[in-house]
Amino acid sequence: MSDTPFGFGLPPEEPEDGDEGKKKDQQSGGGQGPANPFGFGGLPGAGGFGGPGADNPFAAMFGSLNPSDLGAAFQQLGQMLSYEGGPVNWDMAKQIARQTVAQGAPNGTKDASVGAAERRAVEEAVRLADLWLDDATSLPSGSASAVAWSRAEWVEATLPAWRELVDPVAERVGAAMGDVLPEEMQAMAGPLIGMMRSMGGAMFGTQIGQAVGVLAGEVVGSTDIGLPLGPARKAALLPANVEAFGKDLGVPQEEVRLYLALREAAHQRLFAHVPWLRSHLFGAVDGYARGIKVDTAKLEDVVGQFDPQNPEQLQDALQQGMFQPEDTPEQKAALARLETALALVEGWVDAVVHAAAKPRLGSADALRETLRRRRATGGPAEQTFATLIGLELRPRRLRDASRLWASLTDARGVDGRDGLWAHPDMLPTATDLDDPDGFVHREQLDFSELDKMLGEAAGGGHAKPDLRKKDDDETKGDGTE
Repeated sequence: MSDTPFGFGLPPEEPEDGDEGKKKDQQSGGGQGPANPFGFGGLPGAGGFGGPGADNPFAAMFGSLNPSDLGAAFQQLGQMLSYEGGPVNWDMAKQIARQTVAQGAPNGTKDASVGAAERRAVEEAVRLADLWLDDATSLPSGSASAVAWSRAEWVEATLPAWRELVDPVAERVGAAMGDVLPEEMQAMAGPLIGMMRSMGGAMFGTQIGQAVGVLAGEVVGSTDIGLPLGPARKAALLPANVEAFGKDLGVPQEEVRLYLALREAAHQRLFAHVPWLRSHLFGAVDGYARGIKVDTAKLEDVVGQFDPQNPEQLQDALQQGMFQPEDTPEQKAALARLETALALVEGWVDAVVHAAAKPRLGSADALRETLRRRRATGGPAEQTFATLIGLELRPRRLRDASRLWASLTDARGVDGRDGLWAHPDMLPTATDLDDPDGFVHREQLDFSELDKMLGEAAGGGHAKPDLRKKDDDETKGDGTE
């Protein structure tokens, strides 16, 4: 699992046996770092795009390039070089995602249209899940409708959210292609820079499309990765993937569907009634993008030697680690903020769903543990975040967050627990996740401080008051939170 964004890593080390070692390494596919620049080629189950030639976006787009395909291949090459949109060619991403879905999921199942019976089953499961959740949370239903998606429909519905997530990172990397030239030379090199950016957009589109297509074969709903990827207030399940998830668990399919519907409906409640949460999470990704640094020295060499008649040269440079983001304080802070927020979201959902399902489903404990193991072994959420933004979610954080929310329920009741979502500054911090019991029993919220903070913000003040008010006997202690 890559812990750097888009799989960028250090360039391969020099083989000990010189040029002969290089030849052997190239033939065997060895060396350090991912074979393709963005790290998606290694995702399991990518079919043709993840198989031979996956380390070359031209091979991924054009296939085997037999004579009958040459016309289409050159047409696609022309489209790639003429692209003038944003940092990612999303038309290409959508096309490749749909093609990846059509090839089938890693488990060998093919995509198919959802039938009427499956749609009714999903609607009934979500409706029942919402009834059960009414007893477990003070947040009202967030699902205006329930839908059953095929994998292709999941791709179509979630691409706008992927665009919002990925564009900030891709923009920062793509801008470096033009920034390395002196200002007086950029006008002269305009066509060259434009071609490089077009190719960069196509390469991003190819790899992101492949990743989204593979992910579509694994996710069971619209919130698997902890973010609201689908349209607002629309609870969604993928019947084919729900069935594959429940296979071999020894649990009735109806219970599997209902448990996953509980999780989807719980996510919908949270994102529907905590208006700041979505922008908080997506903003952390944007904050990470602003901290990306590019190896400009290497990029300058590539730009200075770039031959427009040899576009593969840029691909070779990418494979050798031309983009190497640094661990800046801004990146570390943004990743920590995102990881903590996602842990709190997933921990809350886990605690609420368990409270709703435990008295009613005999398989609740088994299904809960299955989902936790899925995360611990690197499920679709972990793979996607690790390759897209370098975030490796730690299962320990999720368990700590779940225990914290459960303890808050015992100590303050459902209303007191859910009231913490009123403002981001009222939520537990990463430090609090290390000591959940300490947060529950030590912290007493002073809601009057929230009004003070909002008033200062409106007046242009920058002071950030402490929203947590300690008991007198506690403030005489060591003063730690």
